[in-house]
Amino acid sequence: MDPRIRELLRPEILHTVSGLELIARVVVEGFMSGSNRSQSVGAGQEFSQYRSYQPGDDLRQLDWKMFGRTERYYIKQADIETNITVKFMIDASESMTYAEDGLSKLQFAKILTAALAYLARKQRDTFGLYAINDAQLTMVQPRFEQQQFMRFLNELILLEARGKWQNNQSIEPLFDHHGKEMIIFITDLYDDANDLQRFISRLKTPRNEVIVFQLMGRKESNFGFDGSYTFEDIETGVRTKAETNVLQNTYAARMNTWLAQTKSWMLEKHLTYHLVYLDEPVDRVLRNFLTVRKSLSR
Repeated sequence: MDPRIRELLRPEILHTVSGLELIARVVVEGFMSGSNRSQSVGAGQEFSQYRSYQPGDDLRQLDWKMFGRTERYYIKQADIETNITVKFMIDASESMTYAEDGLSKLQFAKILTAALAYLARKQRDTFGLYAINDAQLTMVQPRFEQQQFMRFLNELILLEARGKWQNNQSIEPLFDHHGKEMIIFITDLYDDANDLQRFISRLKTPRNEVIVFQLMGRKESNFGFDGSYTFEDIETGVRTKAETNVLQNTYAARMNTWLAQTKSWMLEKHLTYHLVYLDEPVDRVLRNFLTVRKSLSR
């Protein structure tokens, strides 16, 4: 984690709207300095075509610089092609409270989501937030308006991880798709009976793009514990005693198999998949994400 970001992760900063906005701005502006200035969440095409404004066109797409030169209203054609709705979805089940070095998966998810939403706002994309567990479904419907980002951040701050993954009729609104959209789902993929895979499968349509960020701790991945431990399932409370030295090789083999199968399944379903560790700098995660997007758009 970037020391500048780590310094901002104090509760009095992270748990306020202005603090979370500051963190998002530091991440994004640090990333966008220099050669990364042109990066964007969406397709990021350069504006090369214009057409005359027609009644019913979105006023946000007017090119005011062109109006200043010609005193006529023009629409940026590329805006029509690239502006999308970005839906951020967060797994808010209790397993997301898992933390390493003082940073939980949910906190990392909040920072990454805030940074990506900050980018989406700069690109003038419509964006919304959905957070899911079996206790509640949080929704901030996609909009593009002045107060949307503050409303978005406020719900992020209030979000708590508890219970298990939601798998009933209450999540049906999440499968209501309209127009061109991108869905960014942040999760650790821990669930019962592959409910999360079924959920992700239903999100994908021929007209949208689904990106999955799987969050994981280093110790969680490589079983980096030494000695005798009692491990407790965060969601069920079930406890298991284990000699870590004895189980380490078996654990690592099973973990690697699961991660490989997960990646293969994502590719088979035409999903974009990123495995992210909690100790990775958020700006590097952002850079990797946008680099992959740029390569896919060619």
